[in-house]
Amino acid sequence: MSTSIAFIGGGNMASSLIGGLTSSSEPPENILVSEPNAEQREQLTQKFDIQTTGENTDSLKADVVVLAVKPQLLQVVCRELSKALKQSNQQPLFISIAAGVRSEDIDRWLGGNQAIVRCMPNTPSLLQTGATGLYANPQVNNSQKALAENILRAVGITLWVNKEDELDAVTAVSGSGPAYFFLLMETMQQAGIKLGLEAETAEKLVLQTALGAALMAKNSDVDAATLRARVTSKGGTTEQAIKSFQNADFEKLVENALKAASDRSQTLADELSKDSP
Repeated sequence: MSTSIAFIGGGNMASSLIGGLTSSSEPPENILVSEPNAEQREQLTQKFDIQTTGENTDSLKADVVVLAVKPQLLQVVCRELSKALKQSNQQPLFISIAAGVRSEDIDRWLGGNQAIVRCMPNTPSLLQTGATGLYANPQVNNSQKALAENILRAVGITLWVNKEDELDAVTAVSGSGPAYFFLLMETMQQAGIKLGLEAETAEKLVLQTALGAALMAKNSDVDAATLRARVTSKGGTTEQAIKSFQNADFEKLVENALKAASDRSQTLADELSKDSP
């Protein structure tokens, strides 16, 4: 039996998931998007040949409801759905991709006892090369977990965590992670220019090197530390650069940065958990 999937919110991440699903043979007629912007609805219909609506409660007819709205809007949306849930026998699986909003808060806003999978995808999901951490609340059964995994796998790899607070660490590592690599690439390009390279040359060298290193690490049977050691010849140029990083306490700098991101994720979750008057 085919699964019907409804998205509340038709932004970039929802569009990415829909693109991944339809390209992996999910029938477009099984997908519905609720989106208040009429122009956005038309664009989604034209691009993916899916159904769209302006009413969020229409999504409750689906087997899976993906909550793809901004975190600040999620409480309002869930409370709207809660009223409709009380008047129906529908029990869909809810998948939230709203950053920082805990499953217990989503469950409370929905009226309680709802099956909820909370996800932390990252921006490379827009290119189907994402990494997503997932957490299932106790109401989610094994078949629903498989459903959630299949949907998120359409945009990259998926990894389950056993404790919800581990999603704060996922946020710090992969959720915010692309920006760390962008910063390193940006800084390397600037350094290359200072060393005498043309800006375009520095950019192409850095981007290709980042891509190549990532592919080597992904396809290797050894860890990153071993790969680094293999390209760090004693007395060579790479060794001098690595020593410079380490003398500046590079490892501690990265550790502190990720802890700051994780701490902020927890703080945001606390702020977003407060019920509006």
